[in-house]
Amino acid sequence: MADREHELSALLSSAALVMVGGIVSTVANLGERIVIGRLLSPDAYGEVSIGIALMMFTLTVALAGCPQGVSRYLPRYDAVEDRRGVWMSGLFISTVLSVIIGGSTFLFADVFVVHLFETDTAVPFVRLLALSLPFTVGFRIAVAGIRGYENTVYRTVIQNFLYPALRIALIALLIGLGMGIVAAGAAYLVAAMLTSIAAIYLFSQFMPLRGRYNTRVRELLSFSVPLVVSNVIGVVLIQTDTLMLGYFRSSYEVGLYNAAYPLATGLTVALSAFGFLYLPIASRLDADGNQDMIDAIYATSTKWVFIVTFPLFLLLVVFPRDMISIFFGTTYTDAATVLPIIATGFFFSVAAGRDRETLSAVGATTWIAVGNIISLFINVIVNLVLIPRYGFLGAGIASTISLITVHTIFCGILVIRYDTTPFSAAAIRCYISLPVVLLPIATVFSTWLTLSAVTFVPALIAVGTAALVVVGFVGAFEPDDVVVIDLFEAKTGITIPFIRRWMPDTTHERIDSFSVD
Repeated sequence: MADREHELSALLSSAALVMVGGIVSTVANLGERIVIGRLLSPDAYGEVSIGIALMMFTLTVALAGCPQGVSRYLPRYDAVEDRRGVWMSGLFISTVLSVIIGGSTFLFADVFVVHLFETDTAVPFVRLLALSLPFTVGFRIAVAGIRGYENTVYRTVIQNFLYPALRIALIALLIGLGMGIVAAGAAYLVAAMLTSIAAIYLFSQFMPLRGRYNTRVRELLSFSVPLVVSNVIGVVLIQTDTLMLGYFRSSYEVGLYNAAYPLATGLTVALSAFGFLYLPIASRLDADGNQDMIDAIYATSTKWVFIVTFPLFLLLVVFPRDMISIFFGTTYTDAATVLPIIATGFFFSVAAGRDRETLSAVGATTWIAVGNIISLFINVIVNLVLIPRYGFLGAGIASTISLITVHTIFCGILVIRYDTTPFSAAAIRCYISLPVVLLPIATVFSTWLTLSAVTFVPALIAVGTAALVVVGFVGAFEPDDVVVIDLFEAKTGITIPFIRRWMPDTTHERIDSFSVD
């Protein structure tokens, strides 16, 4: 029990910092979209969204699953030669692929523009994004090495602060200078170059990057090859809607859709925070044969991510027009029709927890690929049917269906093959009671309450407080939850009143999955 609490405390301590970084990163990414959306027309914003979607697809192919491989294998070796070899193997594979893919995209940029864009100015924009690819790969592999050392601070500084801050500052400056959509391409290139230098320097603080090394190319590829397919498909699942909207409909609709989409992705901030150290910790526990501890960490982290995320989900679903207006302005409020749909898909992902990383930790990467392939097939079919007729609303429906499909498959595999699930009896009460109790109440309030930039944060706090009350009232707290409360109070100096009255006896073990009270 003490060991389990130690691992859970380490994960939550990291998650607290990464969550702050994740919030900053999400705000910065959203701020980047807001700057582009407000300084350019919805059509131009749609063009930029298509270019970024194309870049994310090529970046995922170039990375070839190596970040996960580096993070997984680096903590499994003690000798610096082996650890250096893992990092260098990942860097070599990804750099070669990024040069090939980036060079091809640069040469054939006009072909992409003809089919996906509406203006010729998109050609230099796409080429600048292509040039940024090797530098983006460089800092992603360095961050993967930092993750392998289970360090949170450096990763947060690089990925959540420096990179988005440079992008948003450069985009605002260059658009102000009249560069139009090309400003985004130039900003991504310069930001990637500077971030790559900083990331490699910080990674060198953990081990000298020069010296003898034992390459692990074959070992890394054996783990990463299935992830190439699954990661590419995972990104395509996210970006297919934007790319297919660009092909079938106007850039204006792409712009509307990409006003709603980044707001919905804010639901994954807490999930991502827990995910940074989850993979190396779960991988180490799997190597030690400690499956029970993996189950406990998976279950507890998932439930608290659900609780923390629910307030934002409620506001996105009940007040979609207000949320769009707060961040993007009244020009984009037509996107309010699709926001609740996309938010539902991402919230389902939150309820599934770190299912993908759990499968990776136990070495079941092939099942990740299988799940993603099935979901991609469904996503493309639904998009083909709905986008030509319903536009961005059809894209939102396709996105939600695919997210529900992929996480149902992942959780199903974990239950069937590994007897692993985040759904204890208490957790199920939490997942059912929060939406059943609070969504109807919020809907009634929405008839006379309007959200604004001033009332947004107080509304989040009010819903969050109500959520804790509901969870306590239905008896959804478990012994492991005490670790979360202890850590929060220790880190913030704030004592949460009454909550310990709802906590069960901590001397008892956690309720087994699907057990009956």
